[in-house]
Amino acid sequence: MNGKFMNANRSAKPLACIFALLLLMLPQCAYAADEEWVLDQSTLTYHVSHPLHQTEGVSHATRGKGVCHEGQCDFLIAVPVKSFDSGDSNRDLHMLQVTKGAEFPMVTVRTRLPESDSKSATIYADLEIQFAGQTAHYKQVPFQLTVEGSKSKITGTIPATLSDFKIEPPTLLTLPVKNELPIRVEMTWHRQ
Repeated sequence: MNGKFMNANRSAKPLACIFALLLLMLPQCAYAADEEWVLDQSTLTYHVSHPLHQTEGVSHATRGKGVCHEGQCDFLIAVPVKSFDSGDSNRDLHMLQVTKGAEFPMVTVRTRLPESDSKSATIYADLEIQFAGQTAHYKQVPFQLTVEGSKSKITGTIPATLSDFKIEPPTLLTLPVKNELPIRVEMTWHRQ
């Protein structure tokens, strides 16, 4: 009887080892199931309106990454403040001063979206934007999603304002710019 117990104990050891190995591998398998997105290219355009003229600043220096897990995707997007070009270096320098670009050199955007298999759809994003030392939240901002192969293009406009970030409107000839600061977003992402 003692010999039968010994044989049963020996066969249980390999099973216990396999079970322990599976438990150790589960977190890695779960991590491997995560889907990652990388930003390929982007154009961010801000628009400032003044009674005497309109101005736009454009940046192509955006970086971004997204990770999807269990049906949700978390995205982080960042762009250097100094990368925006309005075509006038004096105006761009003044913009850096007004937005405290030396102290807060990056604009960051965070959002969480549900995974989508749609080839074309309108998605609504809740955005958290950090800019000029302030954080603003925007709810249900619509973006158009177009999927072509492994690439996804997102376009839309963030309805930002200067007051959202406690930025004093700059003036020209004693006239301030309007509070509205819409930011046009065009981004192409790919699965990694």
